[in-house]
Amino acid sequence: MQILILGTLLAVVASLGHALASMSSGPDRSRRMVQALTVRVTLSVALFALLLAGNYLGWIQPHHLH
Repeated sequence: MQILILGTLLAVVASLGHALASMSSGPDRSRRMVQALTVRVTLSVALFALLLAGNYLGWIQPHHLH
């Protein structure tokens, strides 16, 4: 479960980096930037749902701060 969460988080960061590279290369690559940002939002929602499901099913446990 932790590997899946970490992999999804790394994919979100990679997609954000791809969008940044597309944005900085000029207006002719705006379609690729929008696609990369769409992928990032989709992965972020999937990560959130994965965290909620993992917590609900008991696969991950929250740590309490003292």
